[in-house]
Amino acid sequence: MAAFPFEISATDGAARTGVLRTPRGDIRTPAFMPVGTAATVKAMTVDQVKATGADIILGNTYHLMLRPGAERVKRLGGLHKFMRWDRPILTDSGGFQVMSLSGISKVTEEAVTFSSHIDGSKHVLSPERSMEIQADLLGSDIVMQLDECVAWPAEEARARQGMELSARWGKRSKAAFGTRDAQALFGIQQGSTFRDLRQESSERLQEIGFDGYALGGLAVGEGHAAMCEVLDYAPAMLPADRPRYLMGVGKPIDLVEAVWRGVDMFDCVLPTRSGRHGQAWTWDGAINIKNARYAEDEDPLDEASDCPASRDYSKAYLRHLFKAEEILGQVLLSWHNIAFFQALTAAMRTAIAEGRFEQFRRDFAARQQGG
Repeated sequence: MAAFPFEISATDGAARTGVLRTPRGDIRTPAFMPVGTAATVKAMTVDQVKATGADIILGNTYHLMLRPGAERVKRLGGLHKFMRWDRPILTDSGGFQVMSLSGISKVTEEAVTFSSHIDGSKHVLSPERSMEIQADLLGSDIVMQLDECVAWPAEEARARQGMELSARWGKRSKAAFGTRDAQALFGIQQGSTFRDLRQESSERLQEIGFDGYALGGLAVGEGHAAMCEVLDYAPAMLPADRPRYLMGVGKPIDLVEAVWRGVDMFDCVLPTRSGRHGQAWTWDGAINIKNARYAEDEDPLDEASDCPASRDYSKAYLRHLFKAEEILGQVLLSWHNIAFFQALTAAMRTAIAEGRFEQFRRDFAARQQGG
C-alpha cells in the first residue's frame, strides 16, 4: 500500500492527468515543481510561488546539508517552517550533485565521500544518511532514494555499474526509510540511454516497492531527441498506478513531449535561471528581453495571464530594468517564467481531460518553433 493515494482522472493516449494526495495538500498532475535549492525559489517569495499555482516545490539535500546544515533546519522546526512553505516539498537525494561535482567526490559501495564546494570540509552521504537528512531532519513529504547519476555519454558497462549501484542503494534507502504514513519514498530508474538497463532497473525497483518512481539520468547533455527516444519506452516500464517523475526537466517542449509519453511530474531550475538572465518563456517560444526590439514595446509578456509580472509590466520596462541592472528585472522575469510553467501544466491537464492532448501537442510545438 503506497503512502499517498494517486488518482488518475483521465488519460489521452499515454498522457495522464490526476491527483497525488498528500497530508499537506493535493498535487495536480502533470505537475511542475519550482526548484527551491537553498530553501528559496530564487528571487521569489513563497506567496508569489503559491500564486502561480504551484502545488509542490523541490528542496536540495546536498546544498541544505552543507548550509545551513540539516540538523540546524531540524532545530528550527523543519524545512516547511524554516522557509514558510506549508504545501508539499520533494527533496532530491544529493545524487545529481555528486555527479555534477565529481571532481570533489568519491563513490564507493558504502557511500559518497565529498568535499564541500563552500569550505572544503569532508562529508559522507550514504543511503541511510540521505534518508535521515530528507525524512527526519528536513522533513520533506516526498523523499528520493540515493542514486548514482552517471554522466552522459556513458559506455554500457559504466551505465550498468551505476544502475546496479543505484538499485542496491535503493534497497538500502527503503530499509532505512521504513514505513511511514505521512511521507513517501520514490525510487529512481537508471540506465542511461540503454533500453535493457532501464528495464532491469525498473524490475529491481518494483521488487523493492516504492511510493512513486522517477526517471533519472536524463537531461544530462544527451539532447532533446535522445531524451525522447528513451521516454518512448522508459515510463511504460514503471507501474501505471504510481506517479512517474522525470528529474531535472526541462524546457516547455520537453515537458509536453514527456507528458505525451506518460510522465506526471517535473522539476527544473530553468524558469528562474532563465529569468535572472533576461530570458522569458512564452506561448510563442523564448524571448531575450534585452534585445533592442523591445526598447519601446509597450505590450506585456502575456496580457491574458493572471500573474502580475506577466500582465502588468511592458516589455520596454522589463528591458530597461535589465539594462540598468536593477534587481527587480530578475524578480519579475523569474516570477513570469514560473507562472508560465504552471500555466502550461494547467493547460496540459485540461487538454488531457478533454481528450485533445495530441492536438494541443502539435499546436504547442508549432508555436514554439515560430517564436
